[in-house]
Amino acid sequence: MENLSRHFIEFALQAGVLKFGVFTMKSGRRSPYFFNAGLFSQGSTLARLSRFYAQALLAARAAGRVDFDMLFGPAYKGITLAAGTAMALADFGVDVPFAFNRKEAKDHGEGGVIVGSPLSGRVLIVDDVITDGAAKRESVELIRAHGAEPSGVLIALDRGERTGPDEALSSVSAVAAFEQAFGIPVIAVATLNDLMEYIDSDAPLAAPLRRHREAMLAYRRRYGA
Repeated sequence: MENLSRHFIEFALQAGVLKFGVFTMKSGRRSPYFFNAGLFSQGSTLARLSRFYAQALLAARAAGRVDFDMLFGPAYKGITLAAGTAMALADFGVDVPFAFNRKEAKDHGEGGVIVGSPLSGRVLIVDDVITDGAAKRESVELIRAHGAEPSGVLIALDRGERTGPDEALSSVSAVAAFEQAFGIPVIAVATLNDLMEYIDSDAPLAAPLRRHREAMLAYRRRYGA
């Protein structure tokens, strides 16, 4: 596990954003853990989260995985995440524009569905997670409709799960399916594998999580790609 992922997991635990127990997901699955980026709701936690996003993105660019000219945040969670990441990037000396979309087109004032900088060049999408990939597909289509090029997606956590009902699970994870469909990379600050490595580590915060280890392993065996 890279230090960035490890520190991010500890941050999410301390902020109460990453929780363990029994949670019913939107898909109907019962998951032994839950990640809710909406709970990064303090100025201090949002600022720190944004730095994690920026560091993961800059590391991916340095490794040649992705490049970008601007950021795009899908409504609604992506709006704050893209703005925060743009500010954090500026602190690292990389000053890029950002934009986000409205759910419904505005027919007065400046009009349209895009707020912020016009979509142009290589546009990186910033959001919290990818579940079935539908929302990110809409973002890709919107970016292309404006004549720009979607260059990648930046998320906090890759759950590494296959999609679909239990009797007809996809052969690959939602993230892998998205990458295959659109030919653009998904950059995650941390993954489910990082989380499992953390639980097995000697970190002080990992000790109380070990009682959830078997449930986590069973969940990954059933739904993991």
